[in-house]
Amino acid sequence: MGTPDPEPSGEDPMEWLDRAQGRGIVPGLERMERLLTVLGNPERSLRCLHVAGTNGKGSVCAFAESVLGASGYSTGLYTSPHLVRFAERIRINGQEVDTSLIGEGIGRLKQATQGWPEEEMPTYFELVTALAFDLFARADLDVVVLETGLGGRLDATNTAPKLACAITPIGLDHTEWLGGTLDAIAREKAGIFRSGIPAVTAPQELAALAALRESAETLGVPLHVVEEPVPGKVHPGLAGSHQRWNAALTLALIRAGGFDLSEETVANGLAGVSWPGRFQRLMHRGRELVIDGAHNLHAARRLVMTWREEYGDRRCTLIFGALADKDPAALLSELAPLASEVFLVCVDSPRTADPRVLAATISAEKIAIHTVHTLSQAFGRVFGGQKIPGDAPQGPVLLAGSLFLVGEALSLISGGHSTPRTQ
Repeated sequence: MGTPDPEPSGEDPMEWLDRAQGRGIVPGLERMERLLTVLGNPERSLRCLHVAGTNGKGSVCAFAESVLGASGYSTGLYTSPHLVRFAERIRINGQEVDTSLIGEGIGRLKQATQGWPEEEMPTYFELVTALAFDLFARADLDVVVLETGLGGRLDATNTAPKLACAITPIGLDHTEWLGGTLDAIAREKAGIFRSGIPAVTAPQELAALAALRESAETLGVPLHVVEEPVPGKVHPGLAGSHQRWNAALTLALIRAGGFDLSEETVANGLAGVSWPGRFQRLMHRGRELVIDGAHNLHAARRLVMTWREEYGDRRCTLIFGALADKDPAALLSELAPLASEVFLVCVDSPRTADPRVLAATISAEKIAIHTVHTLSQAFGRVFGGQKIPGDAPQGPVLLAGSLFLVGEALSLISGGHSTPRTQ
């Protein structure tokens, strides 16, 4: 299949791959299609469930992997970005792909693109997607669950064949790439539809749903709208009432793809799912810590709703950091009312919002506000060792605002080191 295995070289494969992050986002499928052709088109052997949308994509994919695995199917899962380890992006049968296989796969990518002019080289996300397709094809899996990276129509994952498609709730995000209205964004998401291939969607705002229906009708796509969450007797492993809707969308997707599910495997699969950074509860140095990568307004509102469902009126210590291009002041205005104390930190990215600027946007009374340069300094203040009078009481801690921040937090807690991530 495709290119032969590469000869060993002295260069770290991840270093070669990471250099591609400098190419940024370049819309279009031409580079991806060319790369896959050189690799021998590994995607053609895959049987995929494809998930697009603004929020909830990762949760739906995680639910799907867990339910299908509980039902006895061999599975591949491709998601992005990673939080701590690169291997989080590519899973086979519920486990991160071995780093040696990743290295071999990157070697094949390097060989496939040897001699390409820099202006024609694939982007980082395209390379990683091709890597996933290659590894999945070699594993000969029953089904692969794919999460789109950005949009859908021009996303690198859209080169794969599909058994069924799902659209999670659509909101305003990545407007510089996808358009500034819900219907424009919905049309980009609907770009994953294929003629005659069934699709399912979560409930949507009217403009988004109309655009999805129009796209489906034009292509001859059977489109089903999920109308109710999973029943109360089912207990998803992810917190929040919105996750019951995500679970219902997952089951509709799997069944649309032609897979048989029993009540027992559904219950076990939904209950057994784990998805870091989505209202993830931990204990750290004796304090309860909730980590959630609520990085857009829709997600921040869902986080507030879930906090109220789980904690009622109980206040938290909020650790918040966000990217400057994600309207951080709007995110903070949603989350600050949950807090008795707020620590504003820089995100480990050149795109970070300035904590001092964010501090001036908080208008709520009776909230102590601190600006701290690094997350490790905030952890020292919040979890002990560097406390000063007036610092946070010993209640729950909520960390939110950016997936970059989530990854850094999980790395700090584990004592490890995160690998670079931009897409």
